[in-house]
Amino acid sequence: MAGIFKAYDIRGIYPAELNESLARKIGMAFPAVIGAKNIVVGRDMRVSAPSIQKAFIEGATAVGCDVLDVGMVSTPMNYFAIGFYERDGGAQATASHNPGKYIGFKVSREQAIPMSYETGIGEIEEVVKSGHLPAMAMKKGKVETKNIVADYKKHLMKFADKIRPLKIAVDTGNGVVGAFFNEVFGDLPLEIIPLYFEPDGTFPNHEANPLKPENMRDLQKAVKEHGADLGAAFDGDGDRSAYVDEQGNIISSDLITALLAREILQKEKGAGILYDLRSSWVVKEEILKYGGVPYIDRVGHAYMKATMRKHGCALGGELSGHYYWRDNYYADSGEIALIKVLNLLSAEKKPLRRYFATGEINFKVEDKDGKMRELEQIFHDGKISHLDGISVEYKDWWFNVRKSNTEPVLRLNLEAKTKELMEQKKAALIKAINAPII
Repeated sequence: MAGIFKAYDIRGIYPAELNESLARKIGMAFPAVIGAKNIVVGRDMRVSAPSIQKAFIEGATAVGCDVLDVGMVSTPMNYFAIGFYERDGGAQATASHNPGKYIGFKVSREQAIPMSYETGIGEIEEVVKSGHLPAMAMKKGKVETKNIVADYKKHLMKFADKIRPLKIAVDTGNGVVGAFFNEVFGDLPLEIIPLYFEPDGTFPNHEANPLKPENMRDLQKAVKEHGADLGAAFDGDGDRSAYVDEQGNIISSDLITALLAREILQKEKGAGILYDLRSSWVVKEEILKYGGVPYIDRVGHAYMKATMRKHGCALGGELSGHYYWRDNYYADSGEIALIKVLNLLSAEKKPLRRYFATGEINFKVEDKDGKMRELEQIFHDGKISHLDGISVEYKDWWFNVRKSNTEPVLRLNLEAKTKELMEQKKAALIKAINAPII
């Protein structure tokens, strides 16, 4: 059980760290912690997901909670079901983009409000570890099964706006999105070149994590070979998506955020747009240029969604490829992001790269806090922020170094106004931190 209760979700190796017995206990604790009488429970395509989902449902119903079992769905579909069917919360059996040996749960309150360790996951851990589980109910909860694809498709199509005929390559990485992609997107005027649509929890082709460039190579090749207008890749559970332009170049997610902001602000002047602190300066510049209100936040879906709700932001975007939508219960959806990108492409809007970024670079560091204090001393002459790790900004470059929640790893993002300056400062940071993980 050690270490499976994370900052934003519950996740561990199956069955060594998370098995059916533990999933049943988590299922018993979850309704009690959030005060739920009826919840949504779904799962992804992992080999262990069906039995883990089943055990969670057994735990929840044992303590009298009714369950809407939505079967194999994407995490965004789980969020949608919680909001649309007005349930008290929900759980998705998934480990997102992690390798096949992992399983876990993403858990939410009503209206798909996410739970972090500080807002409920820690309480679940306490209940499970203490052994003081809720008492068995005199009357078990009911289980209703429902195919939600048709309702979800109607919801997604509300975001479509005059999409013209386009040829797109789509890599779902053997994740869950491939199971229903054609059904959901089939009525749009698209010629779809499918890659790895068959759900397979062993991930036989590549890791379902589009943040890593090596996982985008097949998509880039397909775009160029087929003369596609766009390439789109999804992670394992569908809450993230990443994009390749018509020349096969990866478009960084912060530039997608800037473009999505532009589209929204042309229709809704003065809207709030949220982005994470790893994003390019261009994001804030575009928000201001088109009359929006920029907000910056730390990394992590629980934090981003809370800030969006606080300010009523129309859109939120993270460098990792999470895109959040006010009109989607403030939840992230890789599928909605694709529809919005198709809207942009149909209107012939193109990305704009003004600065030069390193992308995220990882370093193995045992004393993470000590190293960040050291960096603060070295770069003390810059404008320093501690919103998430340490950010230091100068007039012509900036960097952020933040801790991994799960590993002895520091993550660096750096941007500069010229390529030469970016390379120079990247070398300086690598020298100050350690040799990066290859």
